[in-house]
Parts: sequence; C-alpha cells; structure tokens
Amino acid sequence: MKYRRFGRTDWQVSEVGYGMWGMAGWTASDDAQSAKSLDLAVDNGVNFFDTAWGYGEGHSEELLGELVKRHPSKKLYSASKIPPKNFQWPAKPEYAFEDSYPTEHIMEYTHKTLKNLGLEQIDLMQFHTWDDGWSNREEWQRAIEDLKTSGKVAAMGISMNRWEPENGIKALKTGLLDAVQVIYNIFDQAPVDSLFPLCKELDIATIARVPFDEGTLTGTMTKDTTFPKGDWRGTYFVSENLISSVEHADALRPLIPEGMTMAEMALRFILMNDNVGTTIPGMRKQRNVLANTATSDGKLLTKELYKELKKHRWDRVPTSWSQ
Repeated sequence: MKYRRFGRTDWQVSEVGYGMWGMAGWTASDDAQSAKSLDLAVDNGVNFFDTAWGYGEGHSEELLGELVKRHPSKKLYSASKIPPKNFQWPAKPEYAFEDSYPTEHIMEYTHKTLKNLGLEQIDLMQFHTWDDGWSNREEWQRAIEDLKTSGKVAAMGISMNRWEPENGIKALKTGLLDAVQVIYNIFDQAPVDSLFPLCKELDIATIARVPFDEGTLTGTMTKDTTFPKGDWRGTYFVSENLISSVEHADALRPLIPEGMTMAEMALRFILMNDNVGTTIPGMRKQRNVLANTATSDGKLLTKELYKELKKHRWDRVPTSWSQ
C-alpha cells in the first residue's frame, strides 16, 4: 500500500481508502461479512475509513468504531459526516442554512458520531451536503473552531454535491476547512478545472469518492440490470441514467489493457492524479478488498492510455434522480 500526505493535516493516509456506505445503506449488507472485509483491508494497509451518520442512522459508524477497537496498535483514520438537519440530499440553493446546519445540530450529531465510534475525537468530520450560499455564515465557522478547540474534531471538511465540484470553493477559501470530498473518476473529471488547483494552493486534502460511478465503471452492469426493492441504486439508475451510463462504460472496453479489469483501470486512473489524497471505493466483499488494494502498487497507466481515458470525460448536471 502506498501512502499520501493528507493536505495540511500532514497525515499519511492510504491512497486507497475505504468507503463504508455499502455497509449499512444498501441491500444485502451483512455485519459479519463487513467486519471480515474491514479487517482484511487493515491487513492490506488501508488506514483511512469514511462513513457517515446517514449510512444506516449511525450503524456504519458503529462498525467503524468496532474496527478501531479490534486494531489498537494501528492508527486508523476515522472520517464521518454530519447529516443536514432537514435530511435532504443534496443541498439545494433554496434550503435555508438554519434548516441545514445550525450550531446545535452540528454539535448534536458530532456527539452522536463520537458515541457511535466510541472515540473521544474523530479525525475528520465533514458536512454531508453543502451549498456555497452558506459560506459566509459565522455559525458554522465558530462551530468548527469550538469542535477543534475542545478536541472533539481534529480536522473538518465538506462533501461536495454530486456534479457540483465548484459549489464549495467559497467555503474552502475561508481557510477553516482541511479536506474536501468530491466525485472524481474517469467520467467525472470536472474537479481538475478549479477545485483541485485551489486545494493544492491552500493545502486542502482531497478525497475522491464514487470511483466506479456507482457501479458502471466496474464493467459489470448492463442495460437490463435491476436492483432489489429498497436499494438506493434503484432510484439512481432510472432508465434514463442506466442506459446512458452503460453505453459510456461500454465505450471504455476497447481500452482495457490485457489482464486488467475495468474496475482496476478506473482506480488506477484516479491514482494517476497526485492531487488526490485518497480514493474511497466501497468494498463489501473480501474479493473486492483484495482487488482494490492491489492497485496501490506504484504501477502507473501508460501515458497513452491515460490520455485516451481523459477523452471520456462526461460532464453532467444535477437532476431529480441524481441525488
């Protein structure tokens, strides 16, 4: 496993981290299976784990807390997210700040997260949604200062809305945020335009989420793919999105090097960008842990392939189903 400096925090985090949404927010989640996968990830060098209260109303946080307890001799970086008070994802310009992140709500859910984790301090706490219209509000700024001063939070960040990598730049410029989480993959390359250069300038760490475009970049989905009732992906991969997503993924197949899967190529594309601190694929099953962590071997894609993959940038805008 290779490690990268996590912005101004100076942490050395595994370049392949662990996204824990699938541990509690999708169908077929199984705690025993999750624990084995998490332990295997630690054994393979993963030390950055990203969760949220919104993943199973704290259940995913509890799983992370148990993991930390099982590995007392290793420094595992814990990251979670405060849900908006109105529990609406993503944030929209018409949502009032008071309905999203008032001070008492920030404090309440930070304490809930710490209780779920069983920790006195969380390494990274993030706002799970964001709209830059809130950037100048002093309430959240003071709340961050209070949480850090009290020792409850070591670093603070924001998670950008889907397909809005610039809707948070004003907040980052306040100097109060240490990290930003954003969708970045072969299709979603927009963060390289403005967000990544700013983060480099301000020494803000970046977390690349959704490395497989919610599954299409694994190469396993078809236009006939369906999801179990209650699975979030069923509301995201509506017909309009599923068909176009699969078509974009299929266009990549001729580029996959011999002996490599589409998923491996997708992760290696992200790791080619040194502005990325860590990427957080979901890894519910042990075979996924082994495959994903194996990409952190220092081997790069060829310059020619990397150049071709950049041509598959797919700029999208938020819709009613993009969430």
